[in-house]
Amino acid sequence: MLGFALALAVLAQAPTPPPPPAPAALRPLGFYSQRFDYRWDTMIPLKVEVDGLQLESIFFNRREIARGPFKGADFGARAQVAVLNKADKIRVPGFAVAVFDAEGRLLGVASGGSKLGGVKPGEKETFDLNFAQVTERLPLGTSFVLSVELSD
Repeated sequence: MLGFALALAVLAQAPTPPPPPAPAALRPLGFYSQRFDYRWDTMIPLKVEVDGLQLESIFFNRREIARGPFKGADFGARAQVAVLNKADKIRVPGFAVAVFDAEGRLLGVASGGSKLGGVKPGEKETFDLNFAQVTERLPLGTSFVLSVELSD
């Protein structure tokens, strides 16, 4: 009984652990997100600029080989984003896109980002954002949301 009382006394005097550290503040990155009208297998012009990175167009389609020994091979659905860096320093973009039908149902999502080293000033670049698993209804989309986040 004395051992139990002693253990309780020790526990009662144990220091309380310090509170966990506060979450780190978000770094001030360039960010953009908007809903657009969707068209399958058609170039969609974009007139968007995020901290000097101009988003020129987006294109949704299936990657298929048109000729050669692998003609007809299907390599999945993608969204291809074309950009131009109008800034005076390298831009490192990340992209996310979600496609919705007329009833607001999510049909597919894709993401992707900067290639090694980012996009240099004055350089044009295209990025393939890959849709995986849920792709069959993508041609039926009516709208999409595109988000862009720049990092260092």
